[in-house]
Amino acid sequence: MSTYTTTDVAGLLGISAARVRRLARSARLHPERPSSAPYEFEFRDLVLLRTAVALEESGITARRLLRSIRALGSQLPSGRPLTALRITAHGGEEIVAMDDDLAWNPESGQTRLPLESDGPEAADVTTITRRRPRRPAAERAPRPEDWYELGCALQTEDPAQAEHAFRQALEGEPEFVDAAVNLGWLLHERGDLDAAEREYRRALESHPGHPTAAYNLGVALEDRGRTAEARDWYLVAIESDPLLADAYYNLSRLCERSGDRAAALRYLRSYSQLVSIG
Repeated sequence: MSTYTTTDVAGLLGISAARVRRLARSARLHPERPSSAPYEFEFRDLVLLRTAVALEESGITARRLLRSIRALGSQLPSGRPLTALRITAHGGEEIVAMDDDLAWNPESGQTRLPLESDGPEAADVTTITRRRPRRPAAERAPRPEDWYELGCALQTEDPAQAEHAFRQALEGEPEFVDAAVNLGWLLHERGDLDAAEREYRRALESHPGHPTAAYNLGVALEDRGRTAEARDWYLVAIESDPLLADAYYNLSRLCERSGDRAAALRYLRSYSQLVSIG
């Protein structure tokens, strides 16, 4: 299993190394680590640290975050990791921990009955009798969204781990179109055009006309010398997203190459107008 240094994690999460170390201490990651030793973070540590960053950026103070994480550590059964939970902020004011269908406030220990709505009214929930969170049958794996977001963070620094993350997202949610597109892009960059084409087509099967998937498929087909098919997919891309400037540019090139100068100039004009507007 790959591990990441403090510097690696700082780059992946877009925060300072000092903030990574502070959050790691707050979350009590690797308490057995000698105080002088550097941190070595695993993939599930990234999940927890990303959650902590999101909570802080939603308005939760560092002191409350630390208090809640420490409370969760005492509330969970022995051996149950914090990464098994989903931890969110409601209305930027209250931290809520969720485990399957159970939700509770770690600061008060009160169990909450969440409403189905995700709107502002979702912060108004019914407080019921206090009880300890139950032990789940098994540790929950990260959600497809977790895998996808970490894949996005890793795709520049660690493409192999990013590929693994996107594949995990698709295993949990086979029609996760953005994960399929990003996986296709990674494979495309690696030169595996067959596999990239499969992922782009997977995305288009579940979301026909998806502009990025259609455009990327056009590029993959053009790279394979299948220019007529590539042109068709560029047209699909701009039909779905008329502001996709790069598709007009590629269409202009293909039309120029095929001798259709009128179409080439038309698409090039559209590209120039979009670029000047942007």
